[in-house]
Amino acid sequence: MTKGLRKGLTSYGDAGFSLFLRKAFIKAMGYSDDALERPIVGITNTGSDYNPCHGNMPALIEAAKRGVMLAGAMPMVFPTISIHESFAHPTSMFLRNLMAMDTEEMIRAQPMDAVIVIGGCDKTLPAQIMAAASVDLPTVVVPVGPMVVGHHKGEVLGACTDCRRLWSAHRAGDIDEQEIGEVEGRLAPSVGTCMVMGTASTIACMTEALGLSLPMSATVPAPHAERVRIAEASGRRAAEMAVSGGPRPSEILTPAAFRNAQVVLQAIGGSTNGIVHLTAIANRTEHKIDLETFDTIGRDVPVLVDLKPSGDHYMEHFHHAGGMPKLLQQLGPLIDLDAPTVAGGTLRDVVAAAEEVPGQKVIRSAKNPIKPIGAVAVLRGNLAPRGAVIKHSAATPSLLQHTGRAVVFESTADMAARIDDPDLDVRADDVLVLRNTGPKGAPGMPEAGYLPIPKKLGRQGVKDMVRISDARMSGTAFGTIVLHITPESADGGPLALVQSGDMIRLDVAGRRIDVLVDDAELERRRAATGAPQEPAWAERGYARLYWTSVLQADEGCDFDFMRRKPDEA
Repeated sequence: MTKGLRKGLTSYGDAGFSLFLRKAFIKAMGYSDDALERPIVGITNTGSDYNPCHGNMPALIEAAKRGVMLAGAMPMVFPTISIHESFAHPTSMFLRNLMAMDTEEMIRAQPMDAVIVIGGCDKTLPAQIMAAASVDLPTVVVPVGPMVVGHHKGEVLGACTDCRRLWSAHRAGDIDEQEIGEVEGRLAPSVGTCMVMGTASTIACMTEALGLSLPMSATVPAPHAERVRIAEASGRRAAEMAVSGGPRPSEILTPAAFRNAQVVLQAIGGSTNGIVHLTAIANRTEHKIDLETFDTIGRDVPVLVDLKPSGDHYMEHFHHAGGMPKLLQQLGPLIDLDAPTVAGGTLRDVVAAAEEVPGQKVIRSAKNPIKPIGAVAVLRGNLAPRGAVIKHSAATPSLLQHTGRAVVFESTADMAARIDDPDLDVRADDVLVLRNTGPKGAPGMPEAGYLPIPKKLGRQGVKDMVRISDARMSGTAFGTIVLHITPESADGGPLALVQSGDMIRLDVAGRRIDVLVDDAELERRRAATGAPQEPAWAERGYARLYWTSVLQADEGCDFDFMRRKPDEA
């Protein structure tokens, strides 16, 4: 097999000339013949001045390069798109598939024998792993790591669970402008991803469970020296994989690995976004994620990690308690320990090396769980024929069986205009409904599912309500919130037919979400609504590609043409 600089030669009709020209130009950067004869490890650079989560990127890249060179290979850094959750318009999810395509094509286009992908902020690691699964080049994943905790008035703060709680208090008038300004400067005290069990932490933990990153990679705080050492060790390992040719993602991403990741998602109280991203990754392989199996796993797997928003602690506490190796140990027979990892062994080796931390209370045993069942449940019903999800570990128990009157918002703009209107007809036992916020409807399936409590109810002390939408929700958020209703309203889903005043029944135990309107009336409304129309925003460019190709949440919101075909080798 062709390796190193000879791999993937540019087509000039003369292979010898192609290599000559490639070497002539790369020598302009000062490389020696010795360096250019080594195996090549590509390293992604997703740093950006718009991306504080990736603020430690330069240090991680340098450490990874150092590890590669210490093992005798040649590191080559290349840039890709950088996505930050709060800086990406209209949403970071809208750009995830573009990043996956960009990363895949840059890996394919440039000569490398292995690749290190470095990232963190929510959609980055999923995009990179989707790309890696499609290219199937030996890959090591290096998460950037979570922030350290913040403090305010003697209270520990975490972005972004506490930002939502404190912002709600500000909306309710309990925190004034000066104090919310102080909070703003203390929520994110360092670079790195959110330090609660949000989407970024969820994906990092699942990546370690999948076997795509080295042990402890998920939890080391971004500013810690240990994070840099993991990057160096990842560089060493990638160099070894560049020589040996494996293991490749197809050898790591087995049915056992995907099941392990689903078990971990439930056990950590993970983000609902995790199942969408894991589904997209699986669809790049010959394996699939079945929502019913995921729900069954959730019934059998307890929540063992005491982290916000499902518990009390933060990622650095999870790390100091033993991190993922200790969690995998506590999960016992629920984890397939024979699943291989990029470290060269199996998860059995990882668990055998797990640290015993006396007195730690963050990682519970199965006999003393945070919650007796997993974090996320899958719902069906006439509102969600293809499924919806709820993170019931972060919900109000008394609302998990609830029937209430629908208060419908047509879009995020409509919600913003009316949610705080004193004349809004809304009561605490109503069900807030937001539609046209799915993959196509928004576009980009924004994290708008965390509908704010109407201000007049917030001032009455209402902290939670049943809220349903075809949107997503940040993994850092909490509340009794039904998400990912599929099909979405903008794609002809039944959510488009709900009217204010309809009664909606949520039955989490029965795994149902239904509007209590008979089928004949729903069909009459469907006929009156008509077929969905192509929106103006989808006229050209990537937006048009997105509109015409994006799949629904139950299929991972990838592009239909990017999934692995059943007969694809």
